[in-house]
Amino acid sequence: MEIRPILSALMRSKVSMILIGLQVALTLAIVCNALFIIGQRLERMDRPSGMNESDTFWFGSNGFGQGYDANAVQLSDLALLRQMPGIAAATSTNSVPMSNGGWSTGINLQPKQKTSTAQTTLYIVDAQGLDAYGVKLVAGRNFKPEEIKTVKFGDRLQPAAIIVTKALADKLYPDGDALGKQVYMDEEPPTSTIIGIVERTQVPWVDAEFIDYSTFVPAYMPYGNSTRYLVRAEAGRRDEVMKEVEQKMSQSNTSRIIGKMRTIASVRSDAYAGDRAMAIILGTVIVALLAITALGIVGMASFWVAQRTRQIGTRRALGATRFDILRYFQTENFIITTLGLLVGGVLAYALSLWLMQNYQSPRLPWYYVPIGFVCLWVLGQLAVLGPALRASHVPPAVATRNV
Repeated sequence: MEIRPILSALMRSKVSMILIGLQVALTLAIVCNALFIIGQRLERMDRPSGMNESDTFWFGSNGFGQGYDANAVQLSDLALLRQMPGIAAATSTNSVPMSNGGWSTGINLQPKQKTSTAQTTLYIVDAQGLDAYGVKLVAGRNFKPEEIKTVKFGDRLQPAAIIVTKALADKLYPDGDALGKQVYMDEEPPTSTIIGIVERTQVPWVDAEFIDYSTFVPAYMPYGNSTRYLVRAEAGRRDEVMKEVEQKMSQSNTSRIIGKMRTIASVRSDAYAGDRAMAIILGTVIVALLAITALGIVGMASFWVAQRTRQIGTRRALGATRFDILRYFQTENFIITTLGLLVGGVLAYALSLWLMQNYQSPRLPWYYVPIGFVCLWVLGQLAVLGPALRASHVPPAVATRNV
């Protein structure tokens, strides 16, 4: 089939061709960048916390009244929790990954550094802390009971021993020899010795740049009359254990209020609610754009078929087959779509550059645009198929009507 007659016909319908071409171009630019953003959000939501999320929950205890001894209650609560059936481990703590609340500090290799070597979050736990979090110890050892010190809230933490994540250990000591090294949790001595390294534990803030730089500190530190507990149930018994814990904790001490039991799975869901909503919104936008583009192609092709009915009948009378007519409209649409996609490819990279400059978004990977080309080519051919089939069924007799 010669392209020249098709181009000649298109030039007689410039406005329609330009509008559909621009629609295809904008669709490609927006869809490529939207899909990339969705991919980023899904990847972010899927980041492992390092915890055993499926079996773990946490809650708070808030004491009231004169004479309430938070330190004594904390120890008695831990003893109660650890003897309950179905509980694998329990610890007091100040925060958990993805909770969007906690403590962070700089960690240094030398005293009085002007800039910290790394930023880290602090998880204050006791000897069952690692087991309660469900994290994996890959080097060194766990805390010993005698290393857990009682610290008054607001006092400076001065742990002799700490456990860090592998990411933080590699940041501090890129040669991989962090175990046994001394670091400064503040600008001045005393130092803390790294006695253990865990595989991974996220910080509480999902937007933090130091997402895997976590430090476990051995201490009992109630927040005034408040204490938070992290409990890991035996596999498959979390919901059952949660109900039992809430009942037993409420009965054991009437001078306090037990806060809401929250699973770590629900903590994750709340932390990434914004990312999930953005992915859904962008997904809806993509579907709507593709539908509108397809409908635009269908409408344009249907209009042209109606306009050219007698011309099609004449071609059929001169010997053109149904396949020739079908191929004509498919080729015509292919040309328009291709021109629009070439413009759209430039717009896609330009939009990505704008997002990089204004929102610190990563660069759009090169392969998104070629994949978008193929998908929109297929969409365009499918969209024009219906009108093209109708055109191919126009009988030769149409050419002789009204003559």
